[in-house]
Amino acid sequence: MSDDRAAAVTGPMLALTGGERLLAGRYRVEQLIGRGGMAEVHMGTDTRLGRRVAIKLLKSSLANDPTFRMRFRQEAQAASRMTHPTIVRGFDAGEETVLESGGGEAQLPFIVMEYVDGRLLKDLIAEGPMTPAEAGHIVGGILTALEYSHAAGVVHRDIKPGNVMVTRSGQIKVMDFGIARAISDSSATVAQTTVILGTASYFSPEQAKGETVDPRSDLYSTGVVLFEMLTGRVPFKGDSPIAVAYQHVSERPEAPSRLNPALNDQVDAVVLRAMEKDRVRRYQSAQDFRADVDAVVAGRAPIARLPTVELQRDLFGGEASAEQVERRLAFDDPGPATTSSRPPAGLIWAGVLFVVAVVVAVGLWVTSIATGNFGADDRTVPALTGATAATAQSALRGLQLNPVVVRENSSTVQSGNVIRTSPGSGVVLRKGESVRLVVSTGTAQSAVPTLVGRSESDAVAAIRRAGLDYGSSTTQHSQDVAQGVVIAAKSEDGAEVMPGASLDRGSTIDLVVSDGQVQLPDLTGQPVDQATSTVGSLGLRADVVPAEVPCDQPGTVYYQVTKAGPVAQGSTVTLQACPAAPTPTPTAPVPTDAATPPPAG
Repeated sequence: MSDDRAAAVTGPMLALTGGERLLAGRYRVEQLIGRGGMAEVHMGTDTRLGRRVAIKLLKSSLANDPTFRMRFRQEAQAASRMTHPTIVRGFDAGEETVLESGGGEAQLPFIVMEYVDGRLLKDLIAEGPMTPAEAGHIVGGILTALEYSHAAGVVHRDIKPGNVMVTRSGQIKVMDFGIARAISDSSATVAQTTVILGTASYFSPEQAKGETVDPRSDLYSTGVVLFEMLTGRVPFKGDSPIAVAYQHVSERPEAPSRLNPALNDQVDAVVLRAMEKDRVRRYQSAQDFRADVDAVVAGRAPIARLPTVELQRDLFGGEASAEQVERRLAFDDPGPATTSSRPPAGLIWAGVLFVVAVVVAVGLWVTSIATGNFGADDRTVPALTGATAATAQSALRGLQLNPVVVRENSSTVQSGNVIRTSPGSGVVLRKGESVRLVVSTGTAQSAVPTLVGRSESDAVAAIRRAGLDYGSSTTQHSQDVAQGVVIAAKSEDGAEVMPGASLDRGSTIDLVVSDGQVQLPDLTGQPVDQATSTVGSLGLRADVVPAEVPCDQPGTVYYQVTKAGPVAQGSTVTLQACPAAPTPTPTAPVPTDAATPPPAG
């Protein structure tokens, strides 16, 4: 790799082989087709088997953790053994040695997956709420995939619209089996995990509390996805991932019909049962969940149901409002008969006593610090990931720790917020020790180089040197720009980009390149003067010759030898024209007043 090219990247970059990026000597990395909080996905080609694949490249912030790399590799291998029509299959996984911007080498994990020609569910949801039939078809495909994976002992842990594809034929494909497992098994905190997964909006309550998950956790997340498909929004929103996770634990979602009047209470019952806080009261299997979805779509009553008025009186001691019922109980099916969702009174009192004991212990600990007893100089680094720099510094100073701020680009953390701390949260320090706050400066920016007027190959090289991605080229006719020279540069949304404009590093630029041709119209029947003027305005030369056959429209183009359509720049256009009508020769008039010659003598 040249020094110029190495200097053009801010993170690791794959080594180039023969002008192409190759992984493991066989997978050609092509254009970027997706970017998330933890990885980038590129279209690719398996050069050994000649098939189209999708290649996921993990970000360096995760790749630098050897424990994560090991678990990621193990889970990717496990996911590759899951073969089902509704699951995106993993073909291969490994690590590639890459060159970082500082010149050092690093290991970059990658996964080679089945390429799916379709759209992400999150993009479909962005277009607006779906009908129960549309949402039922999609969630049915998700539940089919989960039924297969759960039978194989695999819990997905990260069901969300960004992990579901809908193919052009309407088939449902679930992605990223194994990746969520690798994340959940790592040492990441809840706040860090939300950065990796991109959002806490689909967490089950047990995930938010850091408890052990099981297949019913996937069913809760699927219920959230179904809620979003039907209403166009997630059930819980907050200022931070922690706030959203708290709502999953403590607050009951609104009935979907409150947000979309086109829905009925049967739809509400299915969604609210799937999103029960107590996993015992949820659907107990993907098969049961799918059966109720199919019933509602077909117009039949599901097993899940909202509480009756009589049940409301029994439970709440009188007539309860619909809002109270929805906030306290989603349906009157108590789940398996052998399990009660309400703990015995003895357990409740035991819990109260435990809380009292904790409060007393905390009081003693605070007293010991105030009186200078044990641990008075010990300080525990709090969880500050995602907090603003000002808030984090204030929190550390309040603990008598010294905050040291350093800045770093990040495409996943908002500018001004903390990316991570060093040492991390939970580490015990002595009073007055320093904590390094790595604060985001936002996504790194790149200036668009001058591209118009350069050859296509030079423009592509300039794009990459600037830290941007080259997308594709399209050709366009031009009467004055030479073949292979760039006419315009455009961003991913089709807008033209000008030299010097700032774009996020890694943004894609497409090129419009001259094909060296102009479009010649049909000139037959036009006056010769008009036709030659049109030819000249296109930068072409007109050669007008007489028509080879008699024609009855003098001064017009009888036949166009150079056919209409694309012709090379500066070429000659031959036209056959009808000759102008000949001008008649005038004859001398006979005088009427001439003298009559005298008769011969």
